[in-house]
Amino acid sequence: MTTFAAKNFTGTDSRHSARQPDRKSSAQRKNAPGKRGLPGQVVLVLQGGGALGAYQAGVFQAMHEAGIEPDWIVGTSIGAINAALIAGNPPDGRMAQLRRFWGSIEQHIGNELSRYLSPAIDHALANLLTVAAGIRTFFIPNPLAMFGQHAALGTGKAAYYTTEPLRRTLSELVDFGCINEGRTRISLGAVNVRSGEMTYFDSREASISMDHVMASSAYPPAFPAIGIDGDFYWDGGIYSNTPIEAVLDDNPRRDSVIFAVDVWNPEGSMPESLWQVAGRQKEILYASRTKSHLARQKQIHHLRHVIRELTKDIPEKGRRSPRVKELASWGCHTTMHVVRFVASGLRDEDHLKDIDFTPAGIDARWKAGYADAKRMIDAAPWEAVVDPTEGVVIHDMPDAVGKPVAAGIDGFEGRTK
Repeated sequence: MTTFAAKNFTGTDSRHSARQPDRKSSAQRKNAPGKRGLPGQVVLVLQGGGALGAYQAGVFQAMHEAGIEPDWIVGTSIGAINAALIAGNPPDGRMAQLRRFWGSIEQHIGNELSRYLSPAIDHALANLLTVAAGIRTFFIPNPLAMFGQHAALGTGKAAYYTTEPLRRTLSELVDFGCINEGRTRISLGAVNVRSGEMTYFDSREASISMDHVMASSAYPPAFPAIGIDGDFYWDGGIYSNTPIEAVLDDNPRRDSVIFAVDVWNPEGSMPESLWQVAGRQKEILYASRTKSHLARQKQIHHLRHVIRELTKDIPEKGRRSPRVKELASWGCHTTMHVVRFVASGLRDEDHLKDIDFTPAGIDARWKAGYADAKRMIDAAPWEAVVDPTEGVVIHDMPDAVGKPVAAGIDGFEGRTK
């Protein structure tokens, strides 16, 4: 690895891990009057997905209004940017900075022209403008790309766009001193370009800087790789777009309520055109096999709990032997509630939805995330009694999941509140 203390998560046992700093979880801190405590640390896990990240901001708004602030945020790509905006500000300033960021990256084609166009044409023109000119506060065309695909531009410049505008935007919105104070742990997923291995830059291990956020959101070949301590990194989404394994494999393990926010839906209807095939392929690719990962983790944690229960039946004298202690150390008593959100999508969206930075698209996804999270928080599934042998308990959203929603939700003012 590099000299930077990045962490490769390989699922090692807690016996071989360093001691975790003594930080209080949301359940241990005193909540404001009327606010609800949760059974363990609160973790927010954010997928990559470009413009779809507005859904994540809506989920966080509902959490914030309910007095649920994350102890740890894990993100990749746009999830890493949202994570930095949250962890890089005090709780009372987080929503304002999220609104400022998402407002700054809206793509407008001109209010006068929009009045005479149908929504479909308006979105198509906005997408075309994004591809051709970028977004001035996020990314703009890289003039060096004009030399062609075979020009040796260097690892840090070989991309169709430059993300220097994003660096400037985030420098005004994120306080890295706040991140590195350690109040909210943050882990950002990135892929080492040379080794192809997934790395999590973790504030528990070392300081987080702007470069780590930029690296985690450096999606190739659109965006350039970012150099950190002699290595170059790309967006972690090309390896694992659902970074929940960073939490479930963490050491030492802790009781947790994990708000896992997926903006790509692995389930969908049968495609009937090449355009629909492209969209369906994208959903499956970036959903990153979340269900199979969770099924594996449920099995592993169930076995750890079984080991713990079996150890109780061994006579006390036997439990003192080094051999039994070694085997018993594989047991676990933690319970992890995975509160899973899956963005349902908007009517008539297509495979270009992740570059839909139109005000209407951002507002609709923000509102959808807010509504879904409000419904889940009201249900509070983590309060139910669980089987003591279950280490991972999965809570899917109530009501139908995966059905398209309208582009507006009555009674919610979103980012303008």
